[in-house]
Amino acid sequence: MHAVEFLRKPAPQQAAFIVLHGGESTLKASSLAAVSKIVLGEDADETSLVRLEGDVDWARVRDELATVSMFTSRRLVVVEDADDFVTKHRGQLESYIEKPSKKSTFVLDLKSWKKNTRLAKKLDELGLEIDCSELAGPRLTGWLVESAESEYGKQLSRDAAALMVELAGSGLGLLEQELGKLASYVGDRPRITPEDVRQMVGGWKAETTWTMLDAVRDGDPGSALSCLEKLLTAGEAGPRLLGGISFVFRKLGDATERSREGVPLPAALKDAGVFFRDIEKAERYLRRVRRPRAEKILARLLKADSDLKGGSPLTERLQMELLLLWLAGVETR
Repeated sequence: MHAVEFLRKPAPQQAAFIVLHGGESTLKASSLAAVSKIVLGEDADETSLVRLEGDVDWARVRDELATVSMFTSRRLVVVEDADDFVTKHRGQLESYIEKPSKKSTFVLDLKSWKKNTRLAKKLDELGLEIDCSELAGPRLTGWLVESAESEYGKQLSRDAAALMVELAGSGLGLLEQELGKLASYVGDRPRITPEDVRQMVGGWKAETTWTMLDAVRDGDPGSALSCLEKLLTAGEAGPRLLGGISFVFRKLGDATERSREGVPLPAALKDAGVFFRDIEKAERYLRRVRRPRAEKILARLLKADSDLKGGSPLTERLQMELLLLWLAGVETR
């Protein structure tokens, strides 16, 4: 199972053989902490948890698994960075999983896990696999929404969660820090809004990005290009900036499509997720650039993404400048 599901409802049974795999260190740490709580309880003796490096030999691991402290009835043995360990000792592991120690839980911490091996099939039947791969898309925003509720008792909308990802990236460690800052910022208020995220997440670069996008929307391409220059000079990458641009203008493209179906433009903008305070300005923007250009916004954003990934011979800076000018309604060749 994925770590998010495991952490939502940790398995009550004590699996004797557990594999943690994947690249998200925050999920691994949280999963191991949950396993430790299940196996050893809240106040475990420090000798009950044994951490071993991946270059350890099997004899040492076997001895640790067979040893129980005089102060506790359970033991948790973890082999970290265990990819090479598994390759080297696959036969011993296949035998051990069939007859594990009754007093110890064995955990392998791996970067990757091949599910078509004999050991993996035995694990499916006799142990527990916890997938700690990175989160993305709805699963990542869902994790943020659930964390806000479970950790801080705050309501975080999907839109606010998506904005956090656009501004702070997908690393769970950093997102946890930002969520803590937001919870402190809103104080007694029960809800964290997109505006709160905009104010608190990402520092001056985020604020400059918002200023740039407001300038594009309001027909001030000179100010937008000035902000872009500051961001690129500070080391911001084009694809990351495109994420913020798409977060705003994709909604305007979606609203344009909805209005073509007969939905009044203000209602279409609201349905597309435009922040309430920005609906009037967004409506003015779409009327200013006119429908033929507005109907091409989604396609233009897709092209920009493809171009930044190698589809254009132009420099990244020039691609970003042309995109902002086009979105601002400026005619370019």
